[in-house]
Amino acid sequence: MNKKINLSGVDVSTWIRTVLMIVSFINLGLQLMGKNVLPVSNEQISEIISFIFAVLTSLVAWWKNNSFTSCAQDADKVLKENKR
Repeated sequence: MNKKINLSGVDVSTWIRTVLMIVSFINLGLQLMGKNVLPVSNEQISEIISFIFAVLTSLVAWWKNNSFTSCAQDADKVLKENKR
């Protein structure tokens, strides 16, 4: 079997995960050499993580189908039935 790499078929999320993995390896390597890559305090890191968490949860909540009304919930049931 001759498997060829198809870069044109790679989706955006795969590229993002790959780039983030490479950046994390570079960061680890620099830390091993004693370089401080992110000159921030622990408080700033905590604030950054809280901000990222808030943004991500907001985006997920916005993206997902949030059915609060009975009509929307009935439509969800019909959708689930049609997917089977």
